[in-house]
Amino acid sequence: MKTITFTEFRKNASEVLDLVEKGETIRVLRHGKGIAKIVPARLREAKPAWKRPGLRLVVAGASLSKAVLEERRSSP
Repeated sequence: MKTITFTEFRKNASEVLDLVEKGETIRVLRHGKGIAKIVPARLREAKPAWKRPGLRLVVAGASLSKAVLEERRSSP
């Protein structure tokens, strides 16, 4: 991991981002304290939740609708 100052990042942002694009991780310091870590983006971003299929609840045994219908049939 390469470490640079904020001033150096500000002056050379394009070159720093080129390094990140090539796989390098950059740590940015301001007044000697770490303020940011710039890491390469994942190649395949995860889909947003609204684009993923919904979860399905699967329970062994009779379905709720079948149980309700049986209950109705057995009631006078």
